[in-house]
Amino acid sequence: MSLDPLLLEILACPCPEHAALREETLDGAPVLVCASCGLAFPVRDDIPVMLLDEAKPFPAAAGSSS
Repeated sequence: MSLDPLLLEILACPCPEHAALREETLDGAPVLVCASCGLAFPVRDDIPVMLLDEAKPFPAAAGSSS
């Protein structure tokens, strides 16, 4: 996964802190992880799903930075 850098700058976590996101993988699937709350938002067909109901906690040791 490699999202457009401009899109990644615009997107923010919907949590109250509205922190920046970073690209990671979780269980082999692409996700965007909030730098503040640590939630991982799925990316499906190159489209980030920025819904709190769809987010999962991101384990600190999982994934790899892109």
